[in-house]
Amino acid sequence: MAGQLILVVEDERDILDLVQFNLREAGFDTLAAQDGEQALDVVRRRVPDLVLLDLMLPGVPGTEVCRQLKSSSRTRHVPVIMLTARAEEVDRVVGFELGADDFVSKPFSMRELVLRVRAVLRRGLHGESDVLQDRVGPLRIDPEAHRAFVHREEVALTALEFKLLTTFMSRVGRLQTRAALLRDVWNLSGDLQTRTVDTHVKRLREKLGAGRDLIETVRGSGYRMVDPEQQ
Repeated sequence: MAGQLILVVEDERDILDLVQFNLREAGFDTLAAQDGEQALDVVRRRVPDLVLLDLMLPGVPGTEVCRQLKSSSRTRHVPVIMLTARAEEVDRVVGFELGADDFVSKPFSMRELVLRVRAVLRRGLHGESDVLQDRVGPLRIDPEAHRAFVHREEVALTALEFKLLTTFMSRVGRLQTRAALLRDVWNLSGDLQTRTVDTHVKRLREKLGAGRDLIETVRGSGYRMVDPEQQ
């Protein structure tokens, strides 16, 4: 994991320098940006292994930077950890719906931040390989435009529903437990007792119409997307 490249996007120079110093001490390479436009420009030239992204940036906000990163086929695989001084739950929800992989509230300890970076990178390194299929049965998605279609008819999905759908379409044929979906779609602890996953899968199925049966319920375990051409 040492030597992986981390882009730090932070408008406060002292925090930026401190974060970079600690990441380098931990064996990472770093790039820096102090606003959203600069961050996007850096990524156009070199794709990092992970982005530490301040939510409150001058000009282009962190939410928009995250949205652009996650909507591009070139960078959607890059994990994003959002940094913010605001701890309200709404910020977490917005960040996760846009595709953020983790969320750290200021003030944070550098040790905690480095541990979170390593955990997110490790999760991507050792997790099962995800290969996004843009077509499964009557379903088709355009990842860069965040659009979904059933038999060529566009389906209106929320950002979270689209992320849930792309997660299934990245793992066709593989069981997705509720805990795994909570972790990978909502970035929440899989130990939570919640009906969130079931509720959102139900809503997604309703919107998919003719494609609803492609998401199977695995009784007592979770869900699986099936490809009719592979059955």
